[in-house]
Amino acid sequence: MPLPRRVHAVVVSVALLATGCFAASAHAATPDGAGPASAGCIQPGPTLRYLVVLDQGTTAPVADAVVAGACGTTLGYYPQIGVAVAVSADPGFVRKIGVNRAYSAQADGLSRRTGAPARKQDETPARSGTPDTRDRTAEQWDMDLIRAAEAHAISKGSRDVVVGVLDSGVDPTHPDLVRALDPALSAGCTTGVADPSRAAWSPTTSAHGTHVAGTIAAADDGVGTTGVAPDVRIAAVKVVDDAGFIYPEYAVCGFMWAAERGMTITNNSYFIDPWVFTCQNKTGQAVVYEAVRRAVEYAGKRGVLTVAAAGNGGVDLTRPGRDTQSPTNAATEDVKPRAVDNTCLVLPAQLRNVVAVSSVGADKVKAGYSSYGLGAVDVTAPGGDRRQQPGGGQPCVLSTVPAGYDYSCGTSMAAPHVSGVAALLASTHPEASAGELSRMLNAQAETLACPADYDLNGTGAQDAFCTGYSEYNGFYGHGMVDAKAAVQNVGGEGAPAVPGKQR
Repeated sequence: MPLPRRVHAVVVSVALLATGCFAASAHAATPDGAGPASAGCIQPGPTLRYLVVLDQGTTAPVADAVVAGACGTTLGYYPQIGVAVAVSADPGFVRKIGVNRAYSAQADGLSRRTGAPARKQDETPARSGTPDTRDRTAEQWDMDLIRAAEAHAISKGSRDVVVGVLDSGVDPTHPDLVRALDPALSAGCTTGVADPSRAAWSPTTSAHGTHVAGTIAAADDGVGTTGVAPDVRIAAVKVVDDAGFIYPEYAVCGFMWAAERGMTITNNSYFIDPWVFTCQNKTGQAVVYEAVRRAVEYAGKRGVLTVAAAGNGGVDLTRPGRDTQSPTNAATEDVKPRAVDNTCLVLPAQLRNVVAVSSVGADKVKAGYSSYGLGAVDVTAPGGDRRQQPGGGQPCVLSTVPAGYDYSCGTSMAAPHVSGVAALLASTHPEASAGELSRMLNAQAETLACPADYDLNGTGAQDAFCTGYSEYNGFYGHGMVDAKAAVQNVGGEGAPAVPGKQR
């Protein structure tokens, strides 16, 4: 699902695993700060899933022993980063293993909210479409804005480049995506452990991932829409569960899968639940931050460029003033302002070496819903805005959805434009590292200065404040990606370093 503005109470619906007692080992090693292994395990249930952060370099046998010693069972372990996914029916699992070592998004969700599940939404949600054999590229104002068609006259991308779509799954039968989608590189991660079966990575309750995939690589075949880089490959990496949430273990699994499978780029049109802002200095949240940080860093070292949506909250990401202690409910505005805490970040967008993407409408002005912030946003791309009508047409972005095509607005839609341009850059610079691709993205971007007047509602008051200068500011970062400039080698490996959080 999208990286949305919150339009729902964060209510967690979990498919509970069968409860069971996991015998503790009296001699199990325990991490620093954890108490000794319990002689007996309590099993009142429900069995919950936990993310466990261990010292880097911890071996798999030691990790298993640590988890077992706290009355849990290891579902999967990533020795490259020292992060495990475990389950336990013992309510004392976190205490036994260490409060700074383990966290359960399921447990947090169950304790905070009750009721039916509510799904995240973009500014306009993508739905399943109806079969359509028309050429609809004339409706793709977004592609005109980034000069995609002009780029295609030079390059449509290389089959050697793979973009991992970390999202809600990609329709494997869509005619515009069949050639691009590589089933052998696809997997479902909604247990925290990769499952390569087709059922695990195919979409179930959401069209969002298919929409994102089409923006990146829909075929240039004269039917339907055309993606930014129609000749590259994509992989469906499902990190969104059927309730529409992206728990941290899902994202960690997705990043690690992409890294181990040699993907070039990952597109991340979401933020990691259950908080909009994850704080590095809060119990539980610090575990999430560290696990995701390690996974993203590992992927980068393996050559994977991470692209992420900045979010639809319309907030300055450098001054998070929302309640970072609990999930938000933008529908009822039950979010109380808090003091600025710069240790609280949107994940993964605000992590180091992640390309964070804001959204503009057809007039190249920041969309009202798009979050922003000087030093937080790297580049911008078309995501649509109802206030900015493209020549009287649909203001949202048209792309593929299961069984057809549909429109959607959001930073979720902006991010895949950036991933597509990055894929073109990677195609023409096959030896470029993730850092070099990031620098080239910044260098080829079209400069967009701060607007002189950002009064979207006509009230006489500014709806947001853009800081910085023409070449680098809080609304647009280094500017809007330009596909033609990318394939013309504008700002190649020799481009000068520019400010931003990647440095």
